[in-house]
Amino acid sequence: METENQSARLIMVPTPIGNMGDITFRAIEALKSCDLILAEDTRQTKKLLNHFDISTNVESFHQNNEHAKLPYAIRLLNDDKTICYCSDAGTPGISDPGYLLIREAIANSISVECLPGATAVIPAVVVSGLPSDRFVFEGFLPHKKGRQKKLLNLINEERTIVFYESPHRILKMLDQIEEVLGDRYISISREISKLHETHYRGKVDEVRQELLSKPIKGEIVICVAGKI
Repeated sequence: METENQSARLIMVPTPIGNMGDITFRAIEALKSCDLILAEDTRQTKKLLNHFDISTNVESFHQNNEHAKLPYAIRLLNDDKTICYCSDAGTPGISDPGYLLIREAIANSISVECLPGATAVIPAVVVSGLPSDRFVFEGFLPHKKGRQKKLLNLINEERTIVFYESPHRILKMLDQIEEVLGDRYISISREISKLHETHYRGKVDEVRQELLSKPIKGEIVICVAGKI
């Protein structure tokens, strides 16, 4: 068992998914005191930093450049620097970049921390009205190829099933859920922690009819009842 380099630290920092007040004191302190912030979207992260008067240097680190910038980040960490990583919103690595950086840091015996903080999954499950003691998180399904296969693999899943979905694919997603899993009870949460946070609950067809009557905006979490 290798000993971690305790001087070098990679800190995964959850950021608000809507309301700026959802960030923790520890997250603010980490962002202020680290040597560098790597961000999925520097524009989004700089809004957060400006709001809390944080002047730490920020550089981009996202799915399109993470392979190229990974050696640079690891080199800094091996030089005993502390790096914070922020995705656009929520907890890094949860349907967001971060995994590759974490894996490489661990391979280099660098200390990795993840601060507690905002994520859309837990609030959506808690308010769904479905069992929340056991659930399975599937994130975003593939946009095209493989969506139906993924759903077919969940037909016999007895735990609550949780998905992320975008507003322009939600109606198609509901059609696919009903076709493959049946007209089950579902809960849809959108804009969690924002001013227009909304929840829709009922059988798939009931929720679909409600969504057809209004514009759909914001990121969406879908909770689906497991097989009874």
